Amino acid sequence: MASNASNAGKPETVDLVKLSPEQLLQIKQEFEQEMTNIQESLSTLHGCKAKYAGSKEALESFQSNWQDRHILVPLTSSMYVPGRIKDLNNFIIDIGTGYFIEKDLEGSKDYFKRRVDYVQEQIEKIEKIHMQKTRFLNSVMSVLDLKQEAALKLHQQQQQKSEQTA
Repeated sequence: MASNASNAGKPETVDLVKLSPEQLLQIKQEFEQEMTNIQESLSTLHGCKAKYAGSKEALESFQSNWQDRHILVPLTSSMYVPGRIKDLNNFIIDIGTGYFIEKDLEGSKDYFKRRVDYVQEQIEKIEKIHMQKTRFLNSVMSVLDLKQEAALKLHQQQQQKSEQTA
C-alpha cells in the first residue's frame, strides 16, 4: 500500500515490448484519436488568437480625427449597417458568453494584447503535449512494426516447415 502512495504523482511507465500487437493497436488508435482532438484544439486556439489580434489591430488604427466618421458596423460576417463614430474613447468589448465590458482605447488595446498572449501560452502548452504524444505514438508504431515483422517471419518459418514435412 505504501508503494501506491509513493507512485501517486509519477506517471505510469509501460514496457511496450511486453504488450501484445492487439494492445499496441488499441493504444495506437487511442493516441491517434487524441492527436486529432489536439489538432482541432490547436486550430480553434489559432482562430481565437487571430480574432483577438485582429481586434487589437483595428484599435491600433483608430485616429483622433475620426469623430463623426461614417463606418459600416458588422451585424454578421456578411451583413453590415451604416454607423457613425460618436465616442473615440469608449469601446464595448464582448468578453464571451453574452458578457460585455466598457473600456477606453488604451484599456481595450491592453485587453486584446493580454488575450493574444494568453492564447499563445495555451497554444505553446498544447504543442508541447502534442510533441510528447507524437513521440510516444511513434514508439508504439515502431514496436508494433517489429512485432508484426517477427510474427510474419514466424509464420513463414512455420509454413516452410510444414511444406518440408509434407
